[in-house]
Amino acid sequence: MAHAKTSYVCLPCRASYKQPYDTDRQRICPRCAEPLIHVGSAFAAPPRRDRAAWRTLSVLLHAGVRFHKSCCGGPGYRPRTLREVRERMAHARRTGEPFARALVRPEMP
Repeated sequence: MAHAKTSYVCLPCRASYKQPYDTDRQRICPRCAEPLIHVGSAFAAPPRRDRAAWRTLSVLLHAGVRFHKSCCGGPGYRPRTLREVRERMAHARRTGEPFARALVRPEMP
């Protein structure tokens, strides 16, 4: 039986690839030869031309947020716009909450 595939992205190329998950192997982008980032199996890539969405994704990935399936449902809430990211980052700075936790918070207090 084949192993399930998971998503990897290249931020400079704004490209997403589905490949079998393997912890022993570093994935390389076929376009630019940079390392790919493992984002998880519940990831849906934005269109390549949507620069704002890819910038939002970049902030999420650099904060350590990934798109793995949780028990029942998907990965949970993820901000989709730069405005939502800015609001959550400002909240994290004010309260001292870790950025990764503030970014996946569905409601702002």
